[in-house]
Amino acid sequence: MFFNIFNGRDAVQLEFAPVTQARFTLTTSSMTLPEAQALAETIDAHPIIDATAITINETDETHDLWNVVFYFSEIQDAEQARSQIEIATTIADIPDENWVRKSLQGLAPISAGRFFLHGSHDRDQRPACGTALEIDAGTAFGTGHHGTTTGCLIALDHLLKSQNPKRVFDLGCGTGVLAIAAAKVTHRKVLATDIDAEAVRVSRANSRLNHLSPALLCQTAAGLHHPIIRSHAPFDLIFANILARPLVALAQGLTQLLPPGGVLVLSGLTVDQLRWIKACYRARGLVHLRSIVRGQWVALVMQKPRGKRTSKRRSHSPARGLGWVQDL
Repeated sequence: MFFNIFNGRDAVQLEFAPVTQARFTLTTSSMTLPEAQALAETIDAHPIIDATAITINETDETHDLWNVVFYFSEIQDAEQARSQIEIATTIADIPDENWVRKSLQGLAPISAGRFFLHGSHDRDQRPACGTALEIDAGTAFGTGHHGTTTGCLIALDHLLKSQNPKRVFDLGCGTGVLAIAAAKVTHRKVLATDIDAEAVRVSRANSRLNHLSPALLCQTAAGLHHPIIRSHAPFDLIFANILARPLVALAQGLTQLLPPGGVLVLSGLTVDQLRWIKACYRARGLVHLRSIVRGQWVALVMQKPRGKRTSKRRSHSPARGLGWVQDL
């Protein structure tokens, strides 16, 4: 299970598959983002409560307030979850609608560096230059419209100006957008894993849609201990667009999968979590290259030093309009 986080600037319609199977929502009152994330993780890990999907939504940008919406197929499950939550909640029916079609209507094409992301309904808007990626809203998280994913794509675009990674790994691939982008521009095989089997199925489907089936190796795997990960390591480039707490838990393992000079792009974290995550990976010997901010969300780029060269690289000039920052 994983959940979507939508803010007012990057919000899109629901794109997480089990929503199409849900019949009831349980919505909390507003709270801070850390409180919302903690509550979502608590219910997600609950041994009895089984939410088919969870979203965290910004309700008040000025005061930075959020709520959590849980989706359930049965009313009894929604009521049981409400009994475990101490703050005010409301239960409502979900109207019988085509949520995938509704999602497509809200997803306009976007540009992230050289990458142009679009749905199948916007193929005619593909530019003559650049790299087009076709990703529809559907049954897994990650169309590329959220700030965490676009930040990773901008990081990849910048990285490609100085190197061409030969071995790429996308941990927590969702719809496979980052793996597909890397495979298109590097012309090499990319390993993509996710804890959710549906995400892996969707990644495979999207690789076929983008004519990249032979280039993507998709595997259902929890964490970093699956044999397929170890057999393909080390990786010159790793994407880990997940959440802050798992990034901390996986810090040692991710670092060990990098060769000297290998780059790690971490995302799924907010601006207020940046110092925490950066310090965690610095403590394991990685060097901070840059941070890319998109609204409240950050993509953090770290590198394993080559040999004894452990000094920080010269700061890059911020790229106007892309949200670059150098030392948050």
